[in-house]
Amino acid sequence: MKKILVTGALGQIGSELVCHLRRLYGAAQVVATDIRLSDNAAAHSGPFELLDVMDGASMLEIAKAHQVDTILHLAALLSATAEAKPLLAWNLNMGGLTNALEVSRELGCSFFTPSSIGAFGPGTPKKGTPQDTVQRPVTMYGVSKVAGELLCDYYHQKYGIDTRSLRFPGLISYMAPPGGGTTDYVVDMYVEALAKGQYTSYIAEGTFLDMMYLPDALEAIVKLMEADPARLRHRNAFNVTAMSVDPETVATSIRRYIPDFVLNYHVDPVRQAIAESWPNSLDSTAATQEWGFSPVYDLGGMTKDMLENLSGRLT
Repeated sequence: MKKILVTGALGQIGSELVCHLRRLYGAAQVVATDIRLSDNAAAHSGPFELLDVMDGASMLEIAKAHQVDTILHLAALLSATAEAKPLLAWNLNMGGLTNALEVSRELGCSFFTPSSIGAFGPGTPKKGTPQDTVQRPVTMYGVSKVAGELLCDYYHQKYGIDTRSLRFPGLISYMAPPGGGTTDYVVDMYVEALAKGQYTSYIAEGTFLDMMYLPDALEAIVKLMEADPARLRHRNAFNVTAMSVDPETVATSIRRYIPDFVLNYHVDPVRQAIAESWPNSLDSTAATQEWGFSPVYDLGGMTKDMLENLSGRLT
């Protein structure tokens, strides 16, 4: 990667990924784009362009003007939001992806877009979910992610575009606010633990889901995009994970620092149903073997770092 265009740059992943990439490759080499402008550092620490990813012509114009060689397409509606607005989710998630792939085809760019644990469904093995397995999701978000994986495979096979992707679990970050994902309860729990000493979970006790701390996710994106293409057999998309947790597991970790923290439950049936349709642990062996994936943070390390950084932001 030499000159990189990032869509959805002010979202949960993008707001930190852009800054991470600018530290690695130089501020001028990373062009951030989003449908809105904010005071986020990603919008002001280097080149920024307003872009609606549904406008393919504008995306092509921006990519040409900045002479990019890599597109990291992050713009999408997340799981809970997508289930509330399924038609919008399909149009945005698939329309934006198609536009980004077409720009990559036109300019010969390398391409990345995130997939998700949501690409799996009730028929998928829940424990140690294999890299290659049944993918029959029951949410619009999941349907769009499976379709996206297949579409990226198609553009690689038919047009030779260097497409790559990761099936992310729940991503945890102290920088960006939750964006409508089912696993966002973990971020909420850390914030509320510091602010109020208690939290009411919308996910039921005993519902295990895979998670990853965002610094590991950012490093995984870079490592995958810099990997030798000859080693990549799967491309779209690799299982990656760092930990499998339920709400009580996270609460126990928090109590090491906030002993009186209280966890309550008021289950949201929509998000609970989504969570129950997903695996509770992924097998990331293929990512390790093909490009050296290896997360740094476990639950204890993530909790310590989250609470330390959130303490500074909330005071």
